[in-house]
Amino acid sequence: MLTKLFCKLIFSTFLILNISIHAQVSIMTWNLQNLGKSKSTAEIEIIAKVISQTDVVAIQEVVTNPSGIQTIAKIQQTLNNTTGVKWDYTVSDPTNSSPYRSERYAYIWKTNKVKLKKKAFLDPTFQQEIEREPYIATFSYKNNVFTLSNFHALPKKHQPEKEIKYFKFLPDLYPDMNLIFLGDFNTPQYNNVFNPLKKQGYTPAFTDQKTSLKQKCINGDCLASEYDNIFIPLYLFDIIETKAIYFFENLENIQMARKISDHIPLLVKIQFKEQ
Repeated sequence: MLTKLFCKLIFSTFLILNISIHAQVSIMTWNLQNLGKSKSTAEIEIIAKVISQTDVVAIQEVVTNPSGIQTIAKIQQTLNNTTGVKWDYTVSDPTNSSPYRSERYAYIWKTNKVKLKKKAFLDPTFQQEIEREPYIATFSYKNNVFTLSNFHALPKKHQPEKEIKYFKFLPDLYPDMNLIFLGDFNTPQYNNVFNPLKKQGYTPAFTDQKTSLKQKCINGDCLASEYDNIFIPLYLFDIIETKAIYFFENLENIQMARKISDHIPLLVKIQFKEQ
């Protein structure tokens, strides 16, 4: 009798742990600087190896010409060939920006982990106020839904705050989409412009984490500014793990790293709260 009860307890514990593990999703953001024909096959392989650590990645700075989409496809094909699982991708239209600022966004994801629920879209709501409007995609894992708002802000000298201030309106515009904001904000998470989001229950997954690469490493310090982040609504998700990926440490020098990107990727693992 005791043996049967013990076995049932072990089995129940296993089920609880198994459900918990499988309710977790990892999300990455990465500004891949001028992603297009400038990336060599070797660089694409490095990019794919980094992306393989996540379930879904939001990418900024895909070039608008055909080589941007082609390079995203090459990354996806490399992932398919090297990871043993199937990946899919979607690429945005060029943002409705001035010609020298227009770019595309992209998502790449493991199809056995998450599903794209409907076609991703460039959000037109504040098209006149935001230079590169965010690219919004809703994913599902079983009965859980989350939506990524992928964004690349104006450079710091052009005051990205004047764009970011509009994000506080998006959770109300999309109340059932469980929004997560991520990307290259070109401003640190402690800037007051993020306060309205924080008051709505959002928290930056990373604090005091520099993400842009210097031109040269100084005494082993290769990072410059705290620009990229992932803002998670803690009333919907628990943050299980955060990881800044120093891909440049595996390369010969910082110049080689900067051919891949002048930013490092950030990864967060979240768990859906029970509703």
